[in-house]
Amino acid sequence: MENQTSATYFVLLGFTENPVVQIFLFLIFLCMYAATLMGNMVIMTVIRGNAHLHSPMYFLLSHLSFLDVCISSVTVPRALMSLCSSRTISYYGCIAQTCFLFLTVCSEVFLLSAMAYDRYAAICKPLYYAQIMNREFCRGLVGGAWAIGFMHSLVNTLPLLKLMFCSSNVIRHFSCEFPSLVPLSCTDTFTIWVTFYITFTTVGLLSFSVILVSYIHIISTVLKMHSAEAKRKTFSTCSSHLIVVVLYYSSGLFRYFGSNITSSVIVEELFSIQYSIATPLLNPIIYSLKTRTVKEAIKNLLGYKPLISHHMSYT
Repeated sequence: MENQTSATYFVLLGFTENPVVQIFLFLIFLCMYAATLMGNMVIMTVIRGNAHLHSPMYFLLSHLSFLDVCISSVTVPRALMSLCSSRTISYYGCIAQTCFLFLTVCSEVFLLSAMAYDRYAAICKPLYYAQIMNREFCRGLVGGAWAIGFMHSLVNTLPLLKLMFCSSNVIRHFSCEFPSLVPLSCTDTFTIWVTFYITFTTVGLLSFSVILVSYIHIISTVLKMHSAEAKRKTFSTCSSHLIVVVLYYSSGLFRYFGSNITSSVIVEELFSIQYSIATPLLNPIIYSLKTRTVKEAIKNLLGYKPLISHHMSYT
């Protein structure tokens, strides 16, 4: 019977089988993972230890850094293991990795939406900003992002436990992601795909709508400003967030919908690397370079004295 021959483990056949290239990729991803951990932990430490950064904007940024660490930790250690030793992963280990990917990725999507709303409140409603973005509301935004991520993960992961994998247990990818795992099943997956596309589209549209509406109001407000310097400073507060949003949404969209457009495993892996490895690495760099207050706080942490002493700023 099929249920008696269902796979109990999977083989992650990502990247390459060339030993030399494997060593090279192992060192590259190890360095990237170490830099991701260090960069995001520096951001969290700086925000926690600097009183000037105890504001809603940086509160949300610290949670973004934490989520970046989580996303990388779900995928990179397993990928490193595949490159240097065993490529096999247990059935439940594979399902768990899929579950945590859904959880962390969805939570980060809604956290980015919360950060867009924060910029809207700061720029468009400056007189009411403190009342709108109070501590309880900020905690609610973060908790809500995690709650939606948990529900999204639960709805899409539980049905996977009913699938049978009879014909092949080889995943042509470096991690157990939904688009790479489900096609291997020898049972009917129509309902699972429908559920996935409905939840994925709902999550994407809801979160992106918040970002889009927020920035429409922000741009409208900025265009009404008479001072060119005021416009520049206002846009600079949003530039780092916009860069992260573009990187994250574009790579995630192509990864989860790109399998319908292209059959190239290499292309799918590149997009997975972008949103699960490269973007968490780039986020602290982007915010450090584009946000003056964070840059100065990092210099202080590293022992450098800031050239200009300044008070709390959102730029």
